[in-house]
Amino acid sequence: MMDFKPEPVQFTLLTYYCIINITAAVLTVTDKRRAQKKQWRVPERTLLLLGAAGGALGEFIAMLCIRHKTKHLKFVISMPVFIVLHIVLFYRIFCFEGDFNEHKI
Repeated sequence: MMDFKPEPVQFTLLTYYCIINITAAVLTVTDKRRAQKKQWRVPERTLLLLGAAGGALGEFIAMLCIRHKTKHLKFVISMPVFIVLHIVLFYRIFCFEGDFNEHKI
């Protein structure tokens, strides 16, 4: 087994990623509940920005579990695209040692 000990920057990034995904999922559920009650909603722009900023995985899972925004093409397409971009970024940060300029994907 590999002994994975993240560097401080990596640890901070993992912490950020967990927090923003939980936040995005909670806001997605909140928006669904508010929609059902015909109350003030979380703006779509906010949900998209949260997804782009790292919360796409949590938001996408929440979307599928509660069937929210699944008919909106911009969410159905953008969230998986953001997830792929985040995976590439994480791979780049966690799997390459040394300077980023030394490696090309």
